[in-house]
This record gives sequence, structure tokens and C-alpha cells, in this order.
Amino acid sequence: MQVIDHALLVDAKGAPIKQHHRTRSADWDEVQEFCDKVYMPFKVQPLGNFLKPRATMYSTNVNRIMVTRFCYGVPIHLQDFDPAAGNILVLTTLRGSLQHSVDLHDSAVTVRGESFVADCSKTDYWLDGDEKHLQLNLTIPHSVMEETALRWFDFVPDDQLWTSKVKFGGSGSAWIGLLEYMVRSVAEAPERVKSGRVGAHLEEAICVELLRNWADRAGINLEGGARSAAPHYVRQAEQFIEEYANSVPTIAEIAKAAGISVRALSGAFRDFRGTTPSAYLREKRLLGVRRALLGASRTETVASIASEWGYVNFGVFAKSYRARFGELPSQTLGRAGSPSSGR
Repeated sequence: MQVIDHALLVDAKGAPIKQHHRTRSADWDEVQEFCDKVYMPFKVQPLGNFLKPRATMYSTNVNRIMVTRFCYGVPIHLQDFDPAAGNILVLTTLRGSLQHSVDLHDSAVTVRGESFVADCSKTDYWLDGDEKHLQLNLTIPHSVMEETALRWFDFVPDDQLWTSKVKFGGSGSAWIGLLEYMVRSVAEAPERVKSGRVGAHLEEAICVELLRNWADRAGINLEGGARSAAPHYVRQAEQFIEEYANSVPTIAEIAKAAGISVRALSGAFRDFRGTTPSAYLREKRLLGVRRALLGASRTETVASIASEWGYVNFGVFAKSYRARFGELPSQTLGRAGSPSSGR
């Protein structure tokens, strides 16, 4: 862990690694601009009144992976990570602690040497950080992880993996050892790891080890995954649902688009997705409404947005929404267009 403690600060000769941006800031807008660039757009709320950040901001690339050394310097709550950015976050705690959302009812805390992964392109995610938190973070495009999985395991995992949010690693683990190797490589050749063979080698090693840890914690067998990968008609049905969720297609229409019977479709979703076509459609509609609420203009209302997604009984809709996201749709709409810092 001592190697990681100095990640991105100095090279192998002890000289500071050159940064092309400020490495300290007490300005919320400046910090948010950095975070939007290296992670993705999201909302941050200081957990206290009139707090100014005491941010630490270092970054570099390992091929297509963004590596950052970062803290806000004050306690914060982060939420509403932009799924359109298509990024996976891997957060390794160097100091202090973070509390991460796992599902509606559970969360996980990471302390020194522990990591947490969340695919923000596939699932909602929030976290709380204490005043002392300091992180070594990886931002990995979802597409890079899919490419790696296909090369190494001959299939692309489905959302059973990507929607799982898990804690892993720990001092002395192979994962931390790999991060130490990455940090040493950056220190020895900061420019060489950004691209070319060295960077590609490091990227591959990181993504493969992340996949193994992630799948293990999520209870997924990657080695036998190609045999259990969903057939093409399940993916066709999912694509159809994604495209037409707001028009609330019937299960018969979904089955027809996939070229199979309703019975076969229901059985395939049960076997390969652990859910039903109706539940999958319901989830996509709720996620669609949430994105629309967060991006709403001042003239839009909860009712108008819900109607666009096929909801008629607004009472039932509000109950389902609250059960899924832990807040009322009006509360989500109330944050639309507010300053991302929450200050």
C-alpha cells in the first residue's frame, strides 16, 4: 500500500509528475469541471453548510483508462451519475472511508485498501464520503470491458454482471498488487503508459483482473459463461424493449419482434436473465422516467413526463417510483436544473 499512497505524485526519480491542470482547488465550479472530464457528469452535495472544497486532483491515462487521485476535502454525497457517458467507476480508498449504494436496502463501506465497482451506464449509484476520504479511481469505458470480456472469455456478460455493485480487493490482495504495479509503471514512464504497447498491456491486465473479481463477487462464472450466454432472441427482445419502452409494448409484441412465442420468451428471460419480460420492461420505463425528470425543463411536470412513458394511474406510478429509487418523482424533478454542487 505504501506504493499506492504516492500514486501519481512523483516519478521514479522523485520528481513531480507533470499535470496539465491545477492539483488543488477550493472552487466548486473548478472541481466539478475536473470531475465531469475525468469521470462523468453527476451531482455533488456537501454534507454541511457553507463548505468549500479542499480538493486534491491528479490524473493520467493508462491507454483508455483514466486514473485519478482525488478527494473533495469535505464530507460529500454524490448521485445521479450520467449513464450516457458510458463509464464504469472503480474506487479504491487510500484514506478515510466511502459508503456506496448496493441496492435499495443495502450499502457497503470501503476503507483503506478496499475497492468498489459500479457500472454507471447500467445502474443507479450514489456514495457518501467522509471528510478524510482520498481515492485512487479508475474510469473505464463500458465498451472497453465488453471488448476485454469477449477476447478473454468468448462472450459479453449480460446485465446480471453490469448491474451488480460490489466491494472487493483489500490490502494484500492480487488486485491491490496490480494497482501497485500500475502505479510503479506510471512513475517509471508517465508518458509511455498513456498509449502504445505498455499502456495496452496495463489496460488489459487491469480489465481482466477487474472482471474476475467483479464476476466472483456477483456469483457469475466467466469461464463457463459462453455456454450460458443468452441466445440472440433474448438480446433482440431487450433491444426492442429499450427502443420502445415509452410506448409500453405488449409481451406479445416483444415476442413477435424477437421471432419467438410468448411462452418461449418468458422461459428464456427466466433462464438467462432471472426475471420476466414484464419486469424488464417495467425497469426500463422507470429508468427512462428518471432520466427525463432529471433533464426536465421548467415547463415540464411529473404528470407530463409520466404520461410520455405510458403511465395513466399517477398514484400507482409514484408508489412504484419511490420503491425503486427511494424518493418521490416530484423530489427528483425538484433537482432538475439545480446547480450540480448543491451549494
